[in-house]
Amino acid sequence: MTTPIDRIQSDVKAAMKARESERLATLRMLLAEMKNVKIELGRDLDDDAFVAVVRRAVKQRKDSVEQYRQGGREDLASREEREIVILDAYLPQQAGEDEVRAAIRDFVASAGLAGPKAIGQVMKAMLAHFGARCDGATINRLAREVLSP
Repeated sequence: MTTPIDRIQSDVKAAMKARESERLATLRMLLAEMKNVKIELGRDLDDDAFVAVVRRAVKQRKDSVEQYRQGGREDLASREEREIVILDAYLPQQAGEDEVRAAIRDFVASAGLAGPKAIGQVMKAMLAHFGARCDGATINRLAREVLSP
């Protein structure tokens, strides 16, 4: 069974052979971050920890894109966007917003919840339900949408 680190290492080799410098740099950064987390945890990364590392890297790049655009640096913003595309390939298939919204509606109806005070319960249930297939920010936004009067 290949681990996520094995997959990335083989992709690094392929990027080296293909002389894809941007992809190579992005994957090396991801490997370094994964090794740092491995040392921090004191054990190998499981799938959830791997997804968390990749998500954090994607989030950092999205924040950078926003800041670069505010600073008028479109060249740097587009480079960060290309890195996001590279990193997204290592994330599990994401649940669609319609699927998440429907699950939230079903949960809210079955639990008899209403109002903004129910956000915590909805978040806890939906994060457990979707796991790595949906991020907390999307669930939070959709839950507020469903629970608003």
